[in-house]
Amino acid sequence: MKIGILVLDGVFDTGLTTLLDTFSTANELALAGGAARAPFDVEVVGFTRQIRTAMSLRIAAAPARGVGKPDWIVVPALNAKTRDALLAALGRRDVGEAKKRLRAWREEGIGIAAACIGTFLLADSGLLDGEDATTTWSLAPLFRERYPTVRLDDSRMVVSSNGIVTAGAAMGHLDLALWFVRQVSPELATLVARFLLIDNRTSQAQYIIPDYLAHADPLVERFERWARDNLSNGFSLQDAANALHVHTRTLQRRTEFVLGKSPLAFFQDLRVQRACQLVQDGCDLDTVAERVGYADASTLRNLLRRKLGRGVRELRANG
Repeated sequence: MKIGILVLDGVFDTGLTTLLDTFSTANELALAGGAARAPFDVEVVGFTRQIRTAMSLRIAAAPARGVGKPDWIVVPALNAKTRDALLAALGRRDVGEAKKRLRAWREEGIGIAAACIGTFLLADSGLLDGEDATTTWSLAPLFRERYPTVRLDDSRMVVSSNGIVTAGAAMGHLDLALWFVRQVSPELATLVARFLLIDNRTSQAQYIIPDYLAHADPLVERFERWARDNLSNGFSLQDAANALHVHTRTLQRRTEFVLGKSPLAFFQDLRVQRACQLVQDGCDLDTVAERVGYADASTLRNLLRRKLGRGVRELRANG
């Protein structure tokens, strides 16, 4: 599989090196296992001969326009962790050139992939219009605001949609690289994961901080404060709207626009977050269930398993 990694100045160092190291490890393990040739032919490409990373390291790059037709182009993240930094980066001249080049590659039938902030470049180029995608959970409200035609599910770690693959937050680069290895050989992917100590994770849900996302919008932030004060009570959309002095439809539309979920779903996320904290603090499950508004411990236990993919024992161990 021939892969071109499109690198721009200010690239997130860990994202780039994670991709390179995972593909290199896969090649070494495949050859050690008797493969006739390395499964991955990887080349770093860019718009200048030398790329300066966010940590001021320099890496050589082949000309993006001169690269032979690869199977895939992968876009690692730029080192832009905040809304303002990202918006400034998207307006850069080289980023604009990258978006044009991505569209041209896609028209040639080349697969396109990106992780974390790199997914914004794909969306900004129009390649994700009407497609399923994920992105870094911390900037998902901005993603929904800028790209309303993209079917975003920021709870997922990796999403493949019609020849375009997106992956979640920073270390999602690792999950993206493993996705490629899995396409070549599921057995090799398992071996690489063991050598690199990579856990199997299909969701970002357990890492999302609901109140961080709520701060993206004044009304949603007020709703988040109300919800935290009422976690032990049964949820009522009408009660929430009355307390915030808005119509129920306004609250419903705003949370769905900003968070991609209903007020009830966000309320349940806050319950899960609080329950995790209490479990890790050593509270017994009956007490936890009472404090977050569930009738019994078994209901809460099932909810935690379904939402987080982990049981109470694992949560206590991690705590």
